[in-house]
Amino acid sequence: MRINRFLFRRDIEPRCLYCARAVPLDDSHVACRKKGVVPREHACRAFRYDPLRRIPPKPAVIRGRFSDEDFTLEEPEE
Repeated sequence: MRINRFLFRRDIEPRCLYCARAVPLDDSHVACRKKGVVPREHACRAFRYDPLRRIPPKPAVIRGRFSDEDFTLEEPEE
């Protein structure tokens, strides 16, 4: 089964770190089946996106204080 690299977002840059053909070696290099040992940021024409290798960004922090009334859908009575 081939997974389209645009399945989740259209602006994902090809990087060996997310490639199905690469195996992480350390914090800065991966072992590619096509090119050998390359930096994690490297990409080649044989790139095949693997969404399970991608670490999503951290969720945004909600700043401020909110109450339950802030999240209700009821209209205020006049």
